[in-house]
Amino acid sequence: MSLPPNFTLLQVVPELETGGAEQTTIDVARAVVAAGGRALVASRGGRMEAALAAAGGELVRLPMQSKNPLVMLQTARALRRVIRGRRVSLVHVRSRAPAFPALWAARAEGLPTVATYHGIYLAKGPLKRWYNAVMTRVDRVIANSDYTRAHVLTEHRIAPARVVAIPRGVDLNRFDPEKVSLERVEALRRAWGLPPQGEGPLVFLLAGRLTPIKGHETIIAAAARLKGEGRNLRVIFAGDDQGRSAYRHSLEAAVGAADLEGVVRLVGHCDDMPAAFMAADIALLPTLVPESFGRAAVEPQVMGRPVIASDHGGTTETVLPGQTGWRAAPGDIEAWALAMAAAIDLGREGLTALGAVARERAVRLYANDAMCAATLAVYEQLLEARSVGK
Repeated sequence: MSLPPNFTLLQVVPELETGGAEQTTIDVARAVVAAGGRALVASRGGRMEAALAAAGGELVRLPMQSKNPLVMLQTARALRRVIRGRRVSLVHVRSRAPAFPALWAARAEGLPTVATYHGIYLAKGPLKRWYNAVMTRVDRVIANSDYTRAHVLTEHRIAPARVVAIPRGVDLNRFDPEKVSLERVEALRRAWGLPPQGEGPLVFLLAGRLTPIKGHETIIAAAARLKGEGRNLRVIFAGDDQGRSAYRHSLEAAVGAADLEGVVRLVGHCDDMPAAFMAADIALLPTLVPESFGRAAVEPQVMGRPVIASDHGGTTETVLPGQTGWRAAPGDIEAWALAMAAAIDLGREGLTALGAVARERAVRLYANDAMCAATLAVYEQLLEARSVGK
């Protein structure tokens, strides 16, 4: 993929801590640099700053997370200076709050704009709907799944031609089973208090930040039911509480109340997710709120691990029941217990076969290179349209 000479992209995201929007920001920055352009990211920053630098991108540290109108105005002025000083070609926004100052600046400087709808933003009233609609006040909207595209068109009633679905991608260099050593896998299993790979009960992994919408309580209740039926299993919750210590404490209390110490373990943030998925036998995504795409359902499949996911949102596109995993009704303890029991009954050999099908499909449909190429193609189309218009 080629870009115009001296192309400079400015992406805008609140923080660079962890998450799908942040990872996609870095992935696209890497692709732009590889295509000969420059990649700037305006953000408060965070633990993923080093990954951005490694991708060849440059952090422009600004309070993009702020919703304070006065701070937004100051940020817009700062962004205009960045746009002029670095000769930015296009602005790509990835979240609502920073979209306001970014789009003010981009319009003032006459730049084309793109927004990626990374989530399903719900609105209970006209004010929130207006706030959410900032993500559609651009030249082109990228939806991260067909499900998200349908939501954008229904919710905001914009022209279908302005909304393109580009599924999130997975970095196949990082998420490659052949590149994950047994030492990395065993190091994680030891840290999690598990026996060596292939020994002991099946391990279910729920990877994601500790927040009620991720469905941890559903899994605790399902695990308690399975234990009561005499089934042996282990469940790992890998993720930060991100300051939600009360919720973490409530989960720990629920584990204790269900007599699941040693069965369900909260292990905190994990930096080595490829090894984490290989250290488990099956991945869980029990979200109570629909995921717009659900990278946490695709990454384990790329690593050859089947998935049990909530039967709503983007996961209805990425997880095929009976072929690459199971889907269960969100929040339905019995449905989740049945799906987890089916995985246990299938055994490691059966799960390996299911995982092989999952990997082949996920690699074919959700490669990071394809996502980046499609995104850069959107940039090219907008820039060409601008040049023709001039």
